[in-house]
Amino acid sequence: MGSLRHAAGARVSAGAETGDVAKIVVRDARADDQLALQDIFQRASLGNAGDREALLSHPEALQLSPDLISAGRTRVATRADGTVVGFASTSLREEASLELDDLFVSPGWQRRGVARRLIAQIVAEAESEGYTRISVTANDHALAFYRNAKFVDDGPVETAFGVGTRMHIDVRRQSRFDL
Repeated sequence: MGSLRHAAGARVSAGAETGDVAKIVVRDARADDQLALQDIFQRASLGNAGDREALLSHPEALQLSPDLISAGRTRVATRADGTVVGFASTSLREEASLELDDLFVSPGWQRRGVARRLIAQIVAEAESEGYTRISVTANDHALAFYRNAKFVDDGPVETAFGVGTRMHIDVRRQSRFDL
């Protein structure tokens, strides 16, 4: 997965959708969420003007894995009416470490705390499962978001779409603080 995937969900912009983020619920993804996740993934990814050309020239990068939900580590953020407005997925990286593979929020719901709510849920679950670290590869669009969410820079890394930044969050330390 290229760093573009990680940054797209973290990109923020003013949106037309309305709603109270306090009413956002985070739950496990279900098979019937796949189409909503694909839609959010594509719209959020293409919302980054700097990424649009590269993504359109590599349409395969705009397709979510059909196994994303069945892997069991995908969480969705929903409005009170059940509409999915964001999602995040993780995978086992090392013995005590998770990789944040995806973090995407519907463009109209960006800058409303949805991504932070998803990260907080993942951190809480990681701690309860005994994981000590969550890592991510971010591109330039996502750096400010992840730093604000308490991720620490580990250094540059090459991705399929250019240079990204490896980052991590210490789960045990972070769980004592609000994201």
